[in-house]
Amino acid sequence: MIVILKKGTPRVKIEEMIRSLDKMDIKVQEIQGVHECVLGLIGDTSAIDPEDLRSMDIVAQVKRIQEPYKKANRKFHPENTVVDVCGRKIGDGHFQVIAGPCSVESREQMVAVSHAVKASGAGLMRGGAFKPRTSPYAFQGLRQEGLELLLEAKKASGMPIVTEIMDASHLPLFDDVDVIQVGARNMQNFELLKTLGKIDKPILLKRGLASTIDEFLMSAEYIMAGGNSKVILCERGIRTFETATRNTLDISAIPILKKRSHLPVIVDPSHAAGIRWMVEPLSMAAIAAGADGLIIEVHNNPEKALCDGAQSLTPEDFDTLMGKVRSAVTFFGKSMD
Repeated sequence: MIVILKKGTPRVKIEEMIRSLDKMDIKVQEIQGVHECVLGLIGDTSAIDPEDLRSMDIVAQVKRIQEPYKKANRKFHPENTVVDVCGRKIGDGHFQVIAGPCSVESREQMVAVSHAVKASGAGLMRGGAFKPRTSPYAFQGLRQEGLELLLEAKKASGMPIVTEIMDASHLPLFDDVDVIQVGARNMQNFELLKTLGKIDKPILLKRGLASTIDEFLMSAEYIMAGGNSKVILCERGIRTFETATRNTLDISAIPILKKRSHLPVIVDPSHAAGIRWMVEPLSMAAIAAGADGLIIEVHNNPEKALCDGAQSLTPEDFDTLMGKVRSAVTFFGKSMD
């Protein structure tokens, strides 16, 4: 990090600032120019908020020369991270498909869908028990009952389950959940992220609706800073000016995330488009761009779905898609084990 001080800053103020930084184990390299003084900060500056420095009356500019995220950064962890979920590996050539309905609706639905997606080759099952909805009048999920039904489907099919958490106070209910999902609306719920950083369980972190890549990785850093390195990044589409689709799938985010971070990256083509027929081409694009997996919505009766039926595949459509997914994954040198 570089701090440029204002012209004419008194020497006593400079030394005071250097002493305060030294207490934070930050070494300072001072460069005196003709018109200004520049301080080069050497050490772990991730805990320093640039805005705090900018608020000081002697500071003219603050510039980062290195990303503030350390644990999620490939520079500090060059090897790809592999997240193991009950023997299903994600990352570093291991590709997984997570499939299931947007929301848990009934025991019959969950058991039927779990058997169907497993037969088609999905490695994990998804289902929403707690649902964040834009309208307070929309179906909010079955909550604790939904978790119980999801666990029944897990027992019936033997598939690990993925479901979303909305509040840290719900965490005790998730003891038997294999992967905890943090949805787009909670990507910057920092208190929730810090709590999830203290547990030993994989976290599927979805990108926020209007979040930058750096903001996305900083959210992952919150979890990892707490000690939990089992983070899976999920690109699920961002909000743009386009109205032809529900969101705009940022395909470019996949190689950028893979370049900047060692964490596995999966893609949600269902939420990205919000349109059933677009799930297949977006899935193929995601695989070609280097994704480590997909999370796809599958419902046994999409027309009667209580949530997101328009973007959900039928089990038959999902089975057809999985044949193409397997071919594409093999073509790009990855495995679905």
